[in-house]
Amino acid sequence: MDFSKLESEYSVLLAGSGSPRDRLSALCELLKARVPQYDWFGFYVARRAEPLLDLGPFAGEATEHTLIPFGRGICGQAAESRETCIVDDVSSASNYLACSLKVKSEIVVPVMDPRTGDVAGEIDIDSHAVAAFAPEDRAFLERLALIVAADVAALRK
Repeated sequence: MDFSKLESEYSVLLAGSGSPRDRLSALCELLKARVPQYDWFGFYVARRAEPLLDLGPFAGEATEHTLIPFGRGICGQAAESRETCIVDDVSSASNYLACSLKVKSEIVVPVMDPRTGDVAGEIDIDSHAVAAFAPEDRAFLERLALIVAADVAALRK
């Protein structure tokens, strides 16, 4: 995957007009469509007053996991630890919150609020392939988390 070309495309998209939610929604659609192993691409947004993640913009099948406490599941674990979590095989993860039987692997990247340093939210990606995420995916998504931080932080309640 040529992530440098994608970075050019999403930079234009994120520099465009519209609300932070609109820009992030368009980004989800772009990356789900362009990266074959990204079968579900979305953002969870951290609440300000309590350790909970609210489902934000996403592209893919609907999920019942619209509210996730910090520490619960892979998303909650990433928010609590403030570190990227990669699960190559979700069937082997005792804390995995099943979204779909099709999901085989997941990567979650925390997004830090540039003003406060708190977890503003996270990028969550599911794949229908086992071990779908290479070191290049992690590096790409961690760079992306820095770029979208202000937009994700703007969605916090």
